[in-house]
Amino acid sequence: MISTRFNRWTIAAFTVAALAVPGSLLAQTPEHTGDNSAQFPSKIDLKGLTTSGSYLAARHASVERDSNSAAAFYRSALRTDPKNNELLDRAFISSLADGDIDEAVKLADRILTLDKSNRVARLVVGVRDLKLKKYSTAQLNINQSIRGPITDLVATLLSGWASYGAGDAKAAVANIDKLTGPEWYPIFKDLHAGMILELSGKEKDAGTRFERAYKLDDSMLRVSDEYARWLTRNKDAAAATGVYEAFDKKLPRHPLVLEGMREAKAGKKLPPLIDTAQAGAAEALYGIGATLTRRGGEDLALVYLQLALYLQPNHSLALLSLADLYESVKKPAMAIKVYERMPANSPLKRNAQIQLATNLDAADRSDEAIKILKEVTTEDSKDIEAIMALGNIERGRKKFADCATTYSRAIDVMPASGGDKNAWVTYYYRGICEERSKQWSKAEADMRKALDMQPEQPHVLNYLGYSWIDQGINLDEGMKMIKRAVDQRPDDGYIVDSLGWAYYRIGNYEDAVKNLERAIDLKPEDPTINDHLGDAYWRIGRTLEAKFQWAHARDLKPEPEELPKIEAKIENGLPEDTSSSAASADKKKEDGKGG
Repeated sequence: MISTRFNRWTIAAFTVAALAVPGSLLAQTPEHTGDNSAQFPSKIDLKGLTTSGSYLAARHASVERDSNSAAAFYRSALRTDPKNNELLDRAFISSLADGDIDEAVKLADRILTLDKSNRVARLVVGVRDLKLKKYSTAQLNINQSIRGPITDLVATLLSGWASYGAGDAKAAVANIDKLTGPEWYPIFKDLHAGMILELSGKEKDAGTRFERAYKLDDSMLRVSDEYARWLTRNKDAAAATGVYEAFDKKLPRHPLVLEGMREAKAGKKLPPLIDTAQAGAAEALYGIGATLTRRGGEDLALVYLQLALYLQPNHSLALLSLADLYESVKKPAMAIKVYERMPANSPLKRNAQIQLATNLDAADRSDEAIKILKEVTTEDSKDIEAIMALGNIERGRKKFADCATTYSRAIDVMPASGGDKNAWVTYYYRGICEERSKQWSKAEADMRKALDMQPEQPHVLNYLGYSWIDQGINLDEGMKMIKRAVDQRPDDGYIVDSLGWAYYRIGNYEDAVKNLERAIDLKPEDPTINDHLGDAYWRIGRTLEAKFQWAHARDLKPEPEELPKIEAKIENGLPEDTSSSAASADKKKEDGKGG
């Protein structure tokens, strides 16, 4: 699958080694399925449940990673058994994972009356105090939340921001500087110390810290952005622009970088990223949470991102990171809810809209997805990412005439220089849509164009070679193409199926069976491959096995137009004269499903 992952921009771009995630943080990410079958429990539902019923329902919701429902059920059970410490702890964790921080704070206060050493509860209460500007108690609680490399760093940064909020920036920076630990600590320490110094009016000292962080890693977005902003105020536009341009070469067209570059070139003095202690603490929680999201620490990342958004609800990058986290655990419905929270005036709104559409489609709300993408492409007719996203959804939903038109729009706005190394995929996808909408001459031309750009691309070789053989034309060249595709992707069930079916179409049934059996081993649950193997078995006289494969294909929910053909074969077998006119394959191997 070739697609643009806009949320890659939200991840801090450096390696964090040996991230230790507290085991008590359960893998509970909120979710309701794309259909309407999973409804949040109502008060009536909860009222009618016993303690054990609520507990079992909550455990089930947790297994399904639905912390929204889990929190409600655990709280319901807790109301009927208020002294049950396990229920209290589970209700707290579920509420925290769900982003209901106000409820989590209430439960954390109760937990701390029973267990003063509960570190997660201490962190949550400390963040609540920081939000309320109760800086002394915030520091006390945050400093008691320490338990390992990650939490040590988070607690130190948050405590530093609380010190700054209390008016003691010197102590804040000194405490951050005292922290020792893994090699990835310094970039966070310098960034946040610089931010605190900047807000304290010590611009020169702040610049030293930002420059040092930038030299440690010039591919970390927030470091580059903050340093460039400082340069616009303390040096010159050219220096700031150079920082933005260097980042753009590493990760092109990030909206925040493009905006900063545009304003720097216009001679504007850009303000600091952070203006309050609360925003600084939110930035610390976001930065580490975003890093953890892609480093196997989803549970702790979820907590940090939810707390960041509690402190700063409109933090655009935290919203994108949280949505990206939900996508990584295959929870599109919750990703949708987060993308919908993106502020309308954020430079990242357009990117959020594209990802929102992708998740709406994943949740079987493709009409809404298509509507959103059409609005985005209407606002900017040259937005190639949005155009491609629209084409991909139309293709996946078998709107083949529509996606052919949409990919044509993408081709029209491609750079004339032909510098896009992935341009082949647009011709390939358009060729699929044209072939499936019975415009073979156009499809063939696009497949050839894609091969001109990527001569050994296995999916294009497979599709074009297969299409020729299925039509009974260019048989030798088509077979060679499919074999080249199989040589590159010997474990791709769809491509191996193509080779088997190609042998079938030219009457070589023994080799057809051999390859189709291998394809079944690789992709046992695909109806088309099972159907093909049934046909091949029939031709070599293995009729009982043929009917078994056809029955299996029927049960695997084939395309509606294929089902009556399969049922007819189960009833009557294959007629004698079909050796050159076997049923056309579904081309599910690479016809754009999931592409």
